[in-house]
Amino acid sequence: VAAVADGKPLPYVFKTIADPFIGQLSLFKVLSGTVRADDRLLNSSHGGEERLHALLVLRGKEQLATAEVSAGDIAAVAKLGNTHTGDTLAPKGSPVKVVGPGRPAPQYGVAIVPHTQSDDDKMGNALGRLQAEDPSLWVQRVEETGQTVLRGLGDTHLTVALERMARKFGVNVDTADVRVAYRETIGGPAAAEGKLKKQSGGHGQFAVVNLRVAPLQRGEGFTFIDAVVGGAIPRNYMSSVQTGIEETMARGGVHGFPVVDVSVECHDGKYHSVDSSDMAFKTAASLGFREAMAAAGVVVLEPISLLRVTVPGAYQGDVMGDITSRRGRVHGTNAVEHGEQEVEALVPASELQHYAIDLRSITSGRGTFTVQHDHYDVLPAHLVEKAKQSLPKS
Repeated sequence: VAAVADGKPLPYVFKTIADPFIGQLSLFKVLSGTVRADDRLLNSSHGGEERLHALLVLRGKEQLATAEVSAGDIAAVAKLGNTHTGDTLAPKGSPVKVVGPGRPAPQYGVAIVPHTQSDDDKMGNALGRLQAEDPSLWVQRVEETGQTVLRGLGDTHLTVALERMARKFGVNVDTADVRVAYRETIGGPAAAEGKLKKQSGGHGQFAVVNLRVAPLQRGEGFTFIDAVVGGAIPRNYMSSVQTGIEETMARGGVHGFPVVDVSVECHDGKYHSVDSSDMAFKTAASLGFREAMAAAGVVVLEPISLLRVTVPGAYQGDVMGDITSRRGRVHGTNAVEHGEQEVEALVPASELQHYAIDLRSITSGRGTFTVQHDHYDVLPAHLVEKAKQSLPKS
């Protein structure tokens, strides 16, 4: 695309500002042509039409109205409907899209907790506006741990973002460490009986469920086997048996963490034509599953992350020693550009909570890293009590 004033108008939005008076302000550079007030252009990302109402030239805190801006100029426009940082606007029939610069994935996160109910009500909108201004921020709601997590490029990045959220949007939050998503599984096969028998006037509650449990391979989840024969449990109650087990697994096992990688076989049971019900069989299955887990023995699983660290060669030994001290296993090293070394290792996620800060200290700010979930592995027994401290207080 030629940068000429008489070409087709082609503005590229490179920054978004949440202005407290006029709302969203989109800063753009004109790559080609001349952009005029009230022009109608299409967003090349999704095809939606945008009307550029009033064009503004920014000079410090001043916003000066202008009628047009030509190729090479930078200006701003307010209240675009569905255009964000990195989008390109182009005339109809010319779907030109500019490939923006790549953004590093955020590797440092904190859990955020609003101070008051008022802050809680406003937090969602404020986080959305923060992300519009800075797309390198990620917001994630982790259902397994019940936390809202804000991720960025480092502790300073998040400190500035949270200060801006308090100053511009009036939302104050506390920060906490991100909880690690531990899980539980059984150590071996076992069998148990879940029995519910209650009578308190009128219809009672009666159900008996006989279960066998066995461990599965890592990552296989949950398998339910209906092995009942002879009508010991009517077919219409089997779905309640399975539901009762699944709900118990989700609520947590012996240590309170979600249960995974278990096969459960229901092979026998008893029912009563009057007192049995779906709820009775759900409760009996839950009781039987908990008893079977206790008999089988429980192990806690921790998430293991694949860590890749790129550092100058002079820091390679220090970085590898630090990884080993975090219960990590170094898989290898590779020479990359500019005399740097890439170290690849598997490290427990719980040991990487503040790795962005620690790596900066070790390498004087010259190291970079990426981390992603790889698999789950058994947590050493002496660390189980420490892991249980991360559970939310009931």
